[in-house]
Amino acid sequence: MIHAWILVCLFMQAQTTQPTVPPEVLTLLQSGVDAENRRDLDQAIAEFRQAANLAPSAGVVFFRLGDAYMKKRDYASAIPPLKRAAELSPDSAPVHQLLGYALLSQGYVSEAIPHLTMTHEYGALGIAQLQMGQPAEAVTNLQTAVAKSPDDPDLLYYLSRAGAEMASQSLDKLLQAFPNSARAQQAKGQTLYQTKMYAEAIAEYRKALQSRPDLPGLRLELGEIYGSNSDWERAEQQFREEAELQPGSAEAAYRLGSALLEEGKMEGAAEELRRSDRLRPDMPETLYALGKASAVGNPKLAEQALNRVIAIEKDTQLAGTAYFVLAGIHRKQGKTELAAQEMQEFRRLQPAKPTSP
Repeated sequence: MIHAWILVCLFMQAQTTQPTVPPEVLTLLQSGVDAENRRDLDQAIAEFRQAANLAPSAGVVFFRLGDAYMKKRDYASAIPPLKRAAELSPDSAPVHQLLGYALLSQGYVSEAIPHLTMTHEYGALGIAQLQMGQPAEAVTNLQTAVAKSPDDPDLLYYLSRAGAEMASQSLDKLLQAFPNSARAQQAKGQTLYQTKMYAEAIAEYRKALQSRPDLPGLRLELGEIYGSNSDWERAEQQFREEAELQPGSAEAAYRLGSALLEEGKMEGAAEELRRSDRLRPDMPETLYALGKASAVGNPKLAEQALNRVIAIEKDTQLAGTAYFVLAGIHRKQGKTELAAQEMQEFRRLQPAKPTSP
């Protein structure tokens, strides 16, 4: 009886006029709570419905009935008693919280939003806003929810969807309002590159560069297209021009160093990769490329870089490839035992081959 009385107090305290709850209603409430504790939701619902018939002005009774339906995942049946509870206890956050979730689960998104806003249910609110075509607002609320629950897969999924939708809307506006701008041409080039229409993508980037030759990032992306086709000479040219335009960009230095490495220009590659590492230290990909570029000309530097990759990456495949390059360096130095240990680590970190059925 005490539990039911506490519930009545909590839900009726927000009302200016608190109705008298008959003793038999308190008994039914307590029986319903006991049934819930036994996980007998059907019995709990029967008790709460009977209590609702006896006390049609008691908000707590309708809240308990709606809550029982929610626990049973019968969201459609939960909505009417929760709406009645909201009428009777308009300032009750638990009522609005459950009602917002019930409405959202049944697709009544616009109705759910005010209830979720009132109770600061940022995750559910963001999901509702995404479904209403408001991705910018959804991103803001979902980011708040993710900050509180960073390992929630549902929140992460909806945040990624909201971000993609917001980007899509921005891109559509860009292409419609400024179709001949350098940014629109850059965006077209990105889309064409993703669909492997390389020649068409290059043409769009060329047009963008003609109108805005000092725009950062254009040459970097164009160089990546050339690199994807192994046209390293043209890739190097674009990366070099980008590095001159942005001397403080670790990315530009890394891309230039990688292109030089692909061309076999080891000294120049090592110089650019060392510069990239100074600008943004301890990037594993940069250190690995530096290790490869320095393996012949400066094996001591190569060892330092590759060992740093292993320290950062630990048991990843990239660490395995670093062991492989180290083994080659040490084999040439006559350190056969060390090279053998490194090859053993390389093999250990290779992805397992699928077994035949």
